[in-house]
Amino acid sequence: MSLALRLENLSKTFAVGKRLFGAPKGHVHAVHPVSLEVAQGETLGIVGESGCGKSTLARMLVGLLEPSGGHIEIEGQPLDNADPAVFGKRIQYVFQDPISSLNPRKTIRQIMEAPLKRLHGMGRAEREKRISEIFAQVNLREEFLERYPHEFSGGQAQRIGIARALAAEARILILDEPVSALDVSVQAQVLNLLADLKARLGLTYLFISHDLAVVEAVSDRVAVLYFGSVVEVGRAEEVFAAPRHPYTKLLAESAPVVGRALSAPEGRETELPDPLDPPKGCAFRARCPNAGARCAEEVPRLEGESGQVACFHPLR
Repeated sequence: MSLALRLENLSKTFAVGKRLFGAPKGHVHAVHPVSLEVAQGETLGIVGESGCGKSTLARMLVGLLEPSGGHIEIEGQPLDNADPAVFGKRIQYVFQDPISSLNPRKTIRQIMEAPLKRLHGMGRAEREKRISEIFAQVNLREEFLERYPHEFSGGQAQRIGIARALAAEARILILDEPVSALDVSVQAQVLNLLADLKARLGLTYLFISHDLAVVEAVSDRVAVLYFGSVVEVGRAEEVFAAPRHPYTKLLAESAPVVGRALSAPEGRETELPDPLDPPKGCAFRARCPNAGARCAEEVPRLEGESGQVACFHPLR
């Protein structure tokens, strides 16, 4: 199996309450040490509640945030201290809000030309040919090139965002909530486009979302994040059909489903722990119906072969 992406103990800590002089008041561990491997051509879904560290993890992978610890390897090459232009050709980011991610003062042609100039040094004729090819791949008309971002719908703007990532000729795309800001009917169009591009171009995706139905539909494997840690990893159909971590089960039962009444867990804490005062032991134990004495003292680690779970009392 050829690896597209490998993370080893990747973590991120933010200082809070910074003073002009002296040490900060405290630190928030946004992402605890995470180790993951993503095969070439695979789609790894990353799910979890807001604030669990999904976007922080994604931004570290493309160099928008510097990790506090750990290592990132892309196609066997370490990202540490590398030329950003080199990795810009290998990994690109597709943002959640398509319109705000595009420079409002530049035309779509100028936006598309930027990676072709800076990453590949293409001349004008080469750029025009390449842009035409990319626009055909994402089903956009070339007359759009002279317009500005505010002139497009959300679905069109997201296609442009995907086209910009393809212009860098990256083989790995980080998709951070790529359809959450779109209408349901448009979501299906964009998801079908992403599936088609993956098949034709041999792309690898990290698909980050809180929408479990979307993640299950597009992912080969799924990693579940809670409070900055990966608590379960496995094949998408297995994770959602028979979750082993109580948090994964909670997510699945809390997701709205047509024809099913909304329900919330009763009798247990429903909020995330305070990041400035994290609990000892398992961070999920205050919300877990199976928590025991060991959960209050030790932090469970990912264990397992085909499917991994970080829990002392996994579901059967």
